[in-house]
Amino acid sequence: PATNCVVGRNGSGKSNLFAAVSFVLCSSEFQTLRLEERQALLHEGSGTTAVNAFVEIVFDNSDNRFSMENSDEVVLRRTVGHKKDEFFLQRKRATKSEVLSLLEGAGFSKSNPYYIVQQGKVNALCVMNDSERLNLLKEVAGTTVYDEKKAESLKKMEENMSSIEKINEILDSIEERLTELKGEKEELTQYQQLDRERRAIEYTLYDKELRKA
Repeated sequence: PATNCVVGRNGSGKSNLFAAVSFVLCSSEFQTLRLEERQALLHEGSGTTAVNAFVEIVFDNSDNRFSMENSDEVVLRRTVGHKKDEFFLQRKRATKSEVLSLLEGAGFSKSNPYYIVQQGKVNALCVMNDSERLNLLKEVAGTTVYDEKKAESLKKMEENMSSIEKINEILDSIEERLTELKGEKEELTQYQQLDRERRAIEYTLYDKELRKA
């Protein structure tokens, strides 16, 4: 239980099986596919070219590894065509970011690429030094993902603080300008009052002169 062994002759398709799993789990080599890469996945060699292809994985979620309520099974499908690269979650269309977020929460992320150990990786793991092994353990345990998120959150907090400081500076500048305008308004009000009085006096004097004449 919980262990699968895939055997077969060279060229029988063992690597293709793991490539298919990597494909639907959005491993680094399948994160973004160009047109020619999609075409290569659909067909190589002679014969009729396939229009599209898909890989579907059904996960046992009885341990709630995936953060989906009331779902003992999680069905993930990725469909690729000449002009499309689509994802489906629980038989419903989903965005790539939604799928990546779900996989990351379950431990399948670009920061933890060891859920599939490719050929040649075993030897590389064996010759790691202590520091490299510690980093590997962090990646496998998934703590690297949270460290990256923490660093990203701190960076955003610093950016927000900087934005708040700039906004406060602008508000202070606006407050100073409002104070200046308030003073100018009072001066304008006084000027208008004096101007009305001046015109009233001029009208009175002009009226008196007309009566004398």
